[in-house]
Amino acid sequence: MSFARDTVLIFQRQMRLSLRNPAWVIIGLIQPILYLAFFAPLLTKVISSGVRGFSSGSAWAWFVPGLLIQLGLFGAAFVGFTIIADWRYGVIERFRVTPASRLAILSGRLLRDVVTLLVQAVVLVLAGLAFGLRAPFAGILIGMGFIVLVAISLAAVSYTVGLLTKSEDVLAPAINMVVVPLMLLSGIMLPMTLGPGWLQGIARATPFRYIIDAMRSAYAGQYANTVMVEGVAVAIGMAIVCLWFATRAFVRENA
Repeated sequence: MSFARDTVLIFQRQMRLSLRNPAWVIIGLIQPILYLAFFAPLLTKVISSGVRGFSSGSAWAWFVPGLLIQLGLFGAAFVGFTIIADWRYGVIERFRVTPASRLAILSGRLLRDVVTLLVQAVVLVLAGLAFGLRAPFAGILIGMGFIVLVAISLAAVSYTVGLLTKSEDVLAPAINMVVVPLMLLSGIMLPMTLGPGWLQGIARATPFRYIIDAMRSAYAGQYANTVMVEGVAVAIGMAIVCLWFATRAFVRENA
């Protein structure tokens, strides 16, 4: 069977499993929507007061892109638990003895994760529109493109770590150790320009800082600028590196 057909078959299997238990999709949306309802209104007066670090405009247009990245961080980074469960129940071993492409085991799962995260992102944007978000349609589409790249990057790494460690006790603290600092240093809640110089220096080494800034620029209707170029370059580069790392690990583990 071809790689594309194998990918579709595994994607369909993963989607059926997700649809049988949609609770996790809903649970993943609860936290960002709570932030949207209870934290974003506080930013309205902060932005109107002219505090440095905030771009002019709606608090919703500034805050929603950060929440979308937060959704990606927590939605895609923990998918590795599913491959540990499949390995434990012999699903991965059964795939090994079939003519199915080894890489399709990864790509089919990634496709499911991208679709799931996009559905969650659309719901979050619609909730933002209900609260008062106003952003150009092109900017929202660009933001969805960033979400796809973030989902691919984080899910690929999560599956790889899960497949290599085969232990929830290792995966959980490893993911938390990476995701929490990334969230704090990316400027999701507040602009990093409010922090001291040393903190801003560390934040500049965080890839999601550039992605969030580019998404906020897109939501403001500003597309042709340095911020957008940096964000696109970082997002694509991160996805390529993570896919390369995951591909090598899956081929080796499933040989």
